Amino acid sequence: MYQNYIKRMFDIVLCSIALLCFSPLFLITALAIKLSSPGPVFYYSDRAGKDKRAFHFYKFRSMHMVDENHKQKDLYTADADRLFWVGRLIRRLKIDELPQLINVIKGDMSIVGPRPMPVSSVDHQYCGEYAEILTVRPGLTSAASLFDYTVGEEYANDEEAYRRIVVPQKLKMERLYIKKQSFRYDVNLVWRTIITIIMVAFGCKKYPRQPEIKEIEVI
Repeated sequence: MYQNYIKRMFDIVLCSIALLCFSPLFLITALAIKLSSPGPVFYYSDRAGKDKRAFHFYKFRSMHMVDENHKQKDLYTADADRLFWVGRLIRRLKIDELPQLINVIKGDMSIVGPRPMPVSSVDHQYCGEYAEILTVRPGLTSAASLFDYTVGEEYANDEEAYRRIVVPQKLKMERLYIKKQSFRYDVNLVWRTIITIIMVAFGCKKYPRQPEIKEIEVI
C-alpha cells in the first residue's frame, strides 16, 4: 500500500487541475440543467466514506424532482422515467459526477477508490468479507465503476439480472482494489476511465475485457 500522503497529494493536484480545466463545462452544464428541468442544479445524498463516516455526496442533477406520489425504485438501477434529456446526456458521459471533485478536495473521497454506498444500505452491501472496502476513502472511479459503466448498462432495465450478475462482480473488484492499490494502479485506472468515456462519447458498443475480471476469479 502506498503512503496516504502521496495518494492525497495526487488527489489534490489532479483535482485542482481538473476543476480549473472543467470550470467552463460546470457553467454550461448548470445552465443546461436549469433550462431543461425545474429545480436545483445540484443533487446530494448521504454516503458512507472511510470507516463509514457519512458525508454529502455531490452530483449534477440528472432527473426530474420527485413528487409526493412517486415511489422510489430499486437501489441499483436508474429511474429512467425521471431522466430529462440533458440529464441522460451528462450521466452517459459522466459529467454528472464532476461535482465530486469538490468531495475529493474536501477529503471525503479520493480520485480512485471504491464507489461510496448510501448510508442507508452500506451495512447490507459492504458486510462480511467486503467490510474491508470501508478501510479506504471512496473514489470517483474504480475498476468496478468501469465495469458498471460498460457491462452494467446491458442490464439497466433488468433489476434482477443486474443484482445477480453485475453487483457480485463489482463487489469483488472493489475488494481487489484494497489489495492492489498503488500509485501506478491509480494512474492506470484514471487513464482507462478517460479512454472509456471517450469511447462512449464516440458511440462505441464493445470494450476491451478488463484485466480485473481474471483476477477476481481467484479471490
